Amino acid sequence: MILQKNDFIEINFTGKTAEGIVFDSNISDDLKKTNLQDVEAKPFVYSIGQGMFLQGVDDFLIGKELGTYEIPLEAEKAFGLRDPSLIQIFPLKSFYDHKINPIQGAVFNFDGRLGKVLSNSGGRVRIDFNGPLAGKDVTYNVNVLRKVDDKNEQIKAFTQFLFKRDFDFQIKEDKIIFNIEKDFGNIIKLFEDKFKEIFNLGIEVNIINAEKNVEKIEQDISKEEN
Repeated sequence: MILQKNDFIEINFTGKTAEGIVFDSNISDDLKKTNLQDVEAKPFVYSIGQGMFLQGVDDFLIGKELGTYEIPLEAEKAFGLRDPSLIQIFPLKSFYDHKINPIQGAVFNFDGRLGKVLSNSGGRVRIDFNGPLAGKDVTYNVNVLRKVDDKNEQIKAFTQFLFKRDFDFQIKEDKIIFNIEKDFGNIIKLFEDKFKEIFNLGIEVNIINAEKNVEKIEQDISKEEN
């Protein structure tokens, strides 16, 4: 069974830096080696080539069969090269004004951008806004468990990827009918072209009474927290 673009597959995976440091995984033993211990260890279902996983891994898997692979990726094909323009200088006073001590290695949130302190000297603080894996060669160990052909399972996996939760839906003729609250209904319509591209199905939204689903939503949130 040869894997092709847009195929849905189920995988187990672990990503490591060249130094062997695990930075991502969906395998219990490997997750324990990261700061992602609260992430549930379960197989990941996704569509190849649809931006749901690292493109370098997808490019490698196209044309392969089910099985286990070690996929080395140079930085350019992994998380990108470091961008010198993302290293910026801030006056030390701006940190002190907010009662913050910018020690080397500390990470701060700057209006939604995470920046790491590279140095603090001469009244100037150098901040690096490059991602922590930028410029690093990495290796992914991927076990392709199966090809997922069931349309319902595919749609469930895609909606979980987009919205981090399950939605009630049915496939009827040439449409996916979602039974969801109004706010989510407006959002999901923004992805109508993508659903059409992947599943060749349109979208219909059936707005439900959110009050009737408060208990279920609270249960979902509780599960995520636990």
